[in-house]
Amino acid sequence: MEVITSHTNADFDTLASMVAAKKLYPEARIVFPGSMEKGLRDAVKSFPMPVEIDRLKDIDLSKVTRIILVDISSSARIGPFKELLGRAGLELHVYDHHPARKSDIYPDLKVIEPYGSTTTILTHIIIERDIALSPDEATILMSGIYEDTGSLTFPSTTTKDYGAAAHLLSCGADLKVVSELLDHSLTHDDVRFLNDFIETETTFTVGGTDVVVAAGSVEGYHDDISVLAHKLIEIDSLKTLFLLGDTGDRVHLVARSSLTEVDAGLIADALGGGGHRHAASATLKGVSLIEAREKLVRAIKELVAPRALASEMMSAPPITVCIGDAISEAEKKILRYNVNAVPVIKIEEGKSLLAGIITRQTVSKAVYHGLGKEPVGDYMTTEYETVSPGTSLDEVRAQVFKYGQRLLPVLEEGALVGVITRTDLLKLLQDELIETPTQERPSKKKRKVENLLREMLPRELVELLKDAGEVAEELGFKAYAVGGFVRDVVLRRKNLDIDIVVEGDGKRFASEFGKRHGAKVRCHDRFKTAVVKFSDAPYAGLDIDIATARLEYYEEPGALPTVELSSLKLDLYRRDFTINTLAIELNPQRFGLLIDFFGAQVDIKGKSIRAIHNLSFVEDPTRILRAVRFSERFGFAIAKQTRNLIKNTIKLDIFKSLSGTRLQGELRNILKEEIASPALQRLDELGLLVLIDPHLKWDDSMARLFERARDTLAWYRLLYREEPVDKWLVLFLALTDQLDEIELNALSSRLKMAGKKLCAVLGARPRGREALQMMRRMKGDSAISPSQIYHLLRPLPLEVILYMMEKGDDESVKESISDYITTYQDVETILTGEDLIAFGMVAGPKVGEALDGLLDGRLNGEIVTREDEESFVRDLLEKG
Repeated sequence: MEVITSHTNADFDTLASMVAAKKLYPEARIVFPGSMEKGLRDAVKSFPMPVEIDRLKDIDLSKVTRIILVDISSSARIGPFKELLGRAGLELHVYDHHPARKSDIYPDLKVIEPYGSTTTILTHIIIERDIALSPDEATILMSGIYEDTGSLTFPSTTTKDYGAAAHLLSCGADLKVVSELLDHSLTHDDVRFLNDFIETETTFTVGGTDVVVAAGSVEGYHDDISVLAHKLIEIDSLKTLFLLGDTGDRVHLVARSSLTEVDAGLIADALGGGGHRHAASATLKGVSLIEAREKLVRAIKELVAPRALASEMMSAPPITVCIGDAISEAEKKILRYNVNAVPVIKIEEGKSLLAGIITRQTVSKAVYHGLGKEPVGDYMTTEYETVSPGTSLDEVRAQVFKYGQRLLPVLEEGALVGVITRTDLLKLLQDELIETPTQERPSKKKRKVENLLREMLPRELVELLKDAGEVAEELGFKAYAVGGFVRDVVLRRKNLDIDIVVEGDGKRFASEFGKRHGAKVRCHDRFKTAVVKFSDAPYAGLDIDIATARLEYYEEPGALPTVELSSLKLDLYRRDFTINTLAIELNPQRFGLLIDFFGAQVDIKGKSIRAIHNLSFVEDPTRILRAVRFSERFGFAIAKQTRNLIKNTIKLDIFKSLSGTRLQGELRNILKEEIASPALQRLDELGLLVLIDPHLKWDDSMARLFERARDTLAWYRLLYREEPVDKWLVLFLALTDQLDEIELNALSSRLKMAGKKLCAVLGARPRGREALQMMRRMKGDSAISPSQIYHLLRPLPLEVILYMMEKGDDESVKESISDYITTYQDVETILTGEDLIAFGMVAGPKVGEALDGLLDGRLNGEIVTREDEESFVRDLLEKG
């Protein structure tokens, strides 16, 4: 049985969310775990509900298999359903618009969005799934949005709320009915209790921010005290209000705030409640009204942010380096003043204008790689956020947390006047930093993706990953799926190339994991890696790469990395781009938890390819080719700073020292992609093709040749022939078409093109070109026979033949090559050499010549049957 439920003090957003959830889970039963606000109770009685609402006592909790929680993500206020959490076989889905808290549960599906109401979240899902809504349903959903957003006027209102409201109007939502449902006309009791609260209003000033507290008894009051809070705010035009109502056995808190300095949800959370920044609540049991008020005031003093300005917290004058200074000079200044980052400036018309920021880490690595004499401007970060002297603390904090900058420059009329460091900010924020809601910090975002794994992977593979986590748990290790596999899961792209990183002993883990499944394990001691190769169903043919969490450093630019043991975060930091730094935890307790240390989700959403650090391409220049490949494959843009780093690396000419094998590997990967053509064009635009070989270039004729090559390969694929073709080799021949044989041999040597097939294909290119010229000449002189085509093409590898076909500018020549591939190469004689000897032919070369004659006759249509072949042999024998 599926159940849709919420918190024990339901409001209109709660009811509307339940109605919306019913559209997504039509078999689920709706039940409230506790009481409803008076206005909501009256509405349920007066308005024809479009759904049936069950009583809690009519639900057999032992039969509940799935709980859909709306408008709450905590287990604190869900009544008896709390006892079901953690029960084997129970599935839990959560939809909520409140910020994440430490008390939040880990469901199987969690949809949290910072919209004005939970109803908005579910309405947009309904829109995406094209689910129809009746006018009554739309009216109920509109009432939920209107209540939680103050009829779309509260500061927490978002464009998504407006979009949802617009859709509900188009579905027939009746705003007049919504107004009647949400009507809070004052009764005689309302006026009496409201007057008592007005008498107790007290204003506390914290860091320049005014916070209003009102407290009083509400014994005998039968409506929800949030009605009184709204009226109090309306009467006195309050920006903040914390209202405490004593019912005799408990004290209720209603918190409202429209100021960025006052987070109502954070303060309510400190008192055991919850909510979001602008509206929250809490219930305090076992305390008097005075004790509750003291707790509230203490929380306000601790958690309200002081109204400081950037000018009050910045360090001035700032320590700087000039854009033309050498890296080594920047290192001296950073060490002298013991700072982690410095602004890079350029002087124009007497002003110090900001050009970028360079960090201690970048400087140290650059010096290590012998780049001390290079200008700072080549390796500074040019993507950064700035503030003005009048920027508030709240905005400064948002900039630092959102973008993770070590240093925030302060600009006045374009000139650099100071800097704010993380240390400066920490001095002001102190404990507040710890309490900041998780989703505001991009450094380590976490969300559950187990359902996404089940959607994207075969069931057996999900179970295999779970088993990997169990093996790690038994060994006392932690295991994570990492890299491109995780990236593609998030992008919803198919990818079964699984990499697992182990915090512990990767080889021991691989051995135990392989033993459990009867799989072979191959280890690579230098890189602390292993491959687990599965041969039995249901995983037959699957290889899983296992690595010990490691940190790589490069002895010199372009070299293979040296490996040291490290933690997961450092292991992910060594990777090429932020989009490849995601990890999924596999251990049982946290299976499916997505870990994001470096803002990968932000870059995936923003479609950006971003290097993790400024010396990334110096350490490994092949990452430039990878950046282009990923950019074209995913349709992502290379970030501005990353483009600058690519240009600087190209200027240093580090490609000369790059291993040919690694360069060949990256080039091969590009040629295997569907986007090979635009990727190569981009490499040419960046000036990279000439670094691979000075004779390589991309022009219109090359683009046309590549397009014909793709068409040729597509044509061959549709033939479904048994002989496989190496697609990348055909495209490599097209790429190097403009190179003569000496130049091609030089490039092959540079790229360490080794192996029997590679050598055979490249070695056959001259013969292929020669054969193509002969076919053109023969076509010009007279008709070329099938046997002539056969003998020209038979000695050549398939890749060279397809290359000839794409180069053929004569349709009749291309048709002849096509005939060879589809027909001629399969032609065989019926008689064998033994048959010819039985006819009286002497064993020796003449037998081979006779068989060639038979084959030619068959190819040219002169010999058709066995009798024709026998007649041909008898004629040969008669002629001696």
